[in-house]
Amino acid sequence: MRAHEPAVTPELAREHGLTDEEYALALAAIGRTPTFPELGVLSVMWSEHCSYKSSRVHLKRLPTKGPRVIHGPGENAGVVDIGDGWAVVFKMESHNHPSFIEPYQGAGTGVGGILRDVFTMGARPVAVMDSLRFGEPGHPRTPGLLRGVVAGIAGYGNAFGVPTVGGEVQFDAAYNGNILVNAFALGLCRSDRLFLGQAKGVGNPILYVGARTGRDGIHGATMASAEFEEGEEAERPTVQVGDPFMEKLLLEGCLEIFAADVLEGIQDMGAAGLTSSTVEMASRAGNGVELWLDRLPRRAKHLTPYEILLNESQERMIMVARAGEEQRVLDICAKWDLDAQVVGRVTDTGRFVVRATPGYDPLSGAPWPDDPPVAVDLPVALLTDEAPVYTRPCVDDPRLTDRYGVDATGLAFDPRADLLELLSAPNVGSRAWIYRQYDHIVRDGTVVKPGAGDAAVVRLFCEDERGRREKLVAMASDCNGRFCELDPRTGAAMAVAEACRNLACVGAAPIGLTDCLNFGNPQRPEIMAQFRDAIDGIADACKALGVPVVSGNVSLYNETTEAGGARAVLPTPTIGAVGLFEKVSDVVGAGFRTAGDHVFALGPRGDDRLGGSEWLTRRTGRVCGRPPSIDLAAEAALQGFLVRAAREGLLASAHDCAEGGLLVALAEACILGQSGATVALPAEYEVTPGGLFGEDPTRVVVSVTPYVLGLFMQRVAEAGVPVALLGRVGGGSLALEGVATWGVDELREAHASALDSIVGGDDARARS
Repeated sequence: MRAHEPAVTPELAREHGLTDEEYALALAAIGRTPTFPELGVLSVMWSEHCSYKSSRVHLKRLPTKGPRVIHGPGENAGVVDIGDGWAVVFKMESHNHPSFIEPYQGAGTGVGGILRDVFTMGARPVAVMDSLRFGEPGHPRTPGLLRGVVAGIAGYGNAFGVPTVGGEVQFDAAYNGNILVNAFALGLCRSDRLFLGQAKGVGNPILYVGARTGRDGIHGATMASAEFEEGEEAERPTVQVGDPFMEKLLLEGCLEIFAADVLEGIQDMGAAGLTSSTVEMASRAGNGVELWLDRLPRRAKHLTPYEILLNESQERMIMVARAGEEQRVLDICAKWDLDAQVVGRVTDTGRFVVRATPGYDPLSGAPWPDDPPVAVDLPVALLTDEAPVYTRPCVDDPRLTDRYGVDATGLAFDPRADLLELLSAPNVGSRAWIYRQYDHIVRDGTVVKPGAGDAAVVRLFCEDERGRREKLVAMASDCNGRFCELDPRTGAAMAVAEACRNLACVGAAPIGLTDCLNFGNPQRPEIMAQFRDAIDGIADACKALGVPVVSGNVSLYNETTEAGGARAVLPTPTIGAVGLFEKVSDVVGAGFRTAGDHVFALGPRGDDRLGGSEWLTRRTGRVCGRPPSIDLAAEAALQGFLVRAAREGLLASAHDCAEGGLLVALAEACILGQSGATVALPAEYEVTPGGLFGEDPTRVVVSVTPYVLGLFMQRVAEAGVPVALLGRVGGGSLALEGVATWGVDELREAHASALDSIVGGDDARARS
């Protein structure tokens, strides 16, 4: 034990999140009591956030391979081929706990972290999305959290210079004590110039590059692996502080270093900072590493080895250069005003060794001491592959039976008033207040902007020695946690289906998925059952749709300990989907635009179940009822038809039926296209809450120009997709024959007011 370091005891190990059994396992593996820094290393590497110890056994069931997959899960991000020697790199991650504690910095550094995951692979980031969950609109903390998170995302993304092109937000009381902030990023790179997080080449130098190390973010990984307790939002020292301008310099410096072809490996210093980045690189390469902390660039005085190893200061990279090339890396870093230093070497020992001189502080100006003593000496395998893995007990939630029994019969139903109420609901209406704060056109590649279609569409500028070509990709993120609460397997499958359906609605064929799996405490059997079933639901949908999962993140312990007991968030397996177009003319909008176009509903009729729907939740004040089912074969047929029809120019518009159901989808198409429509329900539909506002999946509202109507009907029949004629586009109102009429301006005003109850009315909209 070093001076001023506490003695490591079982009690101290428990404070670090290790169980007694895990501590005993560590003692047996290393044959002695760990040092204080070693305890810190074990605590972060064996945390849920880094080790995936509760989820790893289930994640193996996800389909991760496909003809376009270049790199699947296991690297910093997934890589998918888009042809002509180019690839897209993408991933989604969570920054939930930090964003609840400090919304601006938590959300901003979440964006910064996911951007680094992408450009660490050698890709230039071209787009960002977010997926956000907040508590009920009337909760006293919701307005401040929403404002802070949105400002943090905007502040980081806008300053860095990457467009935020899409996303989603939902509100529910289950998120009152634990919000979710999931960030997605996509980058473009040459498919033959990828960089991996591996510490290859014994003797090669290890370089620290980027911002200097401070004291912010210490124990971020372990904080993200524990549930909140009342008052814990005050623990701000665990939250990282970001600098998007430094990140921009880091990006450009990294891209130039990549072009110089001097690296053997590179890794972002994300969760657990220097420790996880170097340990994971060593593990992937089957090597060891030795680090020299005395040489580490730092901005705070008197940092201890424990603090340095667990620190999560932002905008930092670890690089492994080829021996003899380290000076080229240092020169490029100097050009971009980046701190850089050789801080270690790759070894053949298979061990994680850290050397540090007690009491030495480089900020004092003293030279580096010779032969610093060892502060950490642990087997790499113990920290990675041999870390504890659990198959935790799973028990279905017994409360679901009571929730399923809710009967909607007798609840007040007024189609005209209900549509306006739903359009103005925070979970259904306009998100313009949010996305207007984001720069979504920087880099000049955004084709379909936020709020303009079912998915974002971005043009990729692919320039190489063969010239310049353009490719188009679409991106969407989706998950309805209410469906997942009531039926985790079906709800997760529906999340995959909806994300991919949104791509198909704009004309893109899905090519890959990333996920961000947000759940409560895995030590509770009912939470683990939710996770198990959600994994199976994602796998079911991916196999049916032929789309692999290429990257992802697991975020557990999204739970708050309150006076009445533990309260978990809704199970929220967020899906980020990426699709590819054949040509620019394939892009399809979501709004009705041309008078005389025919309006159709595509997809199976559905069962009109209201469970988990916005309509029923608003009526009962809770998530209840039996949720809709999904026919994945019918979903695959529908999506295949939409993509083919877009490529043949058969669709004037396409809009997914999601929150609010069929009638809301029709109203949104009128709002987006600034045109009315006259429609009548087909015979198989009923004027009931389920018929108008049920949220059955696998349904899309399309409009079709008369001159292609014959070919459209032929293709629908060939695809075996159910189709129902609803009416025609035109006029200044949405008229549902025999039921009600709404002016388009009336619909637009209700839709635009959705977030007013949280962030204010007309003044807030004007400022945004």
